[in-house]
Amino acid sequence: MHLPEIIPWGADYGSGFGKQMLLVILSVVLISWFFMATSRRGKIVPGKFQFLGEMSYNFVRNSVGKDIIGEKDFKPYVPLLMSLFFFILLNNLFGVVPIFQLPTTSHVGTAYALAGIVYVYWIYLGFKKHGIAYLKLSVVPSGVPKAILPLIIVIEIISNFFVRPLTHSLRLFATMLSGHLIVMLAAAGTSFMLVEGGAFLKGLGVLTFAGGVAMGLFEVLIMALQAYVFVLLTAIYIQGALVEEH
Repeated sequence: MHLPEIIPWGADYGSGFGKQMLLVILSVVLISWFFMATSRRGKIVPGKFQFLGEMSYNFVRNSVGKDIIGEKDFKPYVPLLMSLFFFILLNNLFGVVPIFQLPTTSHVGTAYALAGIVYVYWIYLGFKKHGIAYLKLSVVPSGVPKAILPLIIVIEIISNFFVRPLTHSLRLFATMLSGHLIVMLAAAGTSFMLVEGGAFLKGLGVLTFAGGVAMGLFEVLIMALQAYVFVLLTAIYIQGALVEEH
């Protein structure tokens, strides 16, 4: 979790170029290579590699973009949804790859940056679509009785403009950090029990190892699920910025 920086700079720990930054750059390179390679020589009857690329694209395009934003408006936002999904997915999966063994989204800065991009973007879309009237559309739900309208407006402002970006980022960060910590603790406990423990502890070490493997496999599922949830919420926020009424 706290490896030496590759290129240190600054007086504070963690301010230099480290493993987390290196993996982020590597993920961009790998994702770019994958989609360029799968689409370079497109055929009417796709091979396995081309089919994998098309299936990956269609999953985000149809299951998230088209289904959530709507068939009429979804196409301009597919590149953003695609980039977010595969960037988060790969950076999550780094946590279970030997040697890498670090989900970069377990560093809160990455999660804040991704949620911040989405936050600024859907607000921009709202003003682009509706102009200044978006301020009213975003905080005044239709059909609310006037007696409780002031309270609802305050709740909507807090929910949409403060709570939403925090939960969007912290859900990803906290899940990846906690899952990674559990696997690390299981590995550390297994190492100690099997190497330094007596007969009883060695038996517990075997159980701890089995539990760690099970948690590692479960973490893979959570990694994919969190990438999907992040992009799904992004699509929901975009769709909410485009509709006429809330």
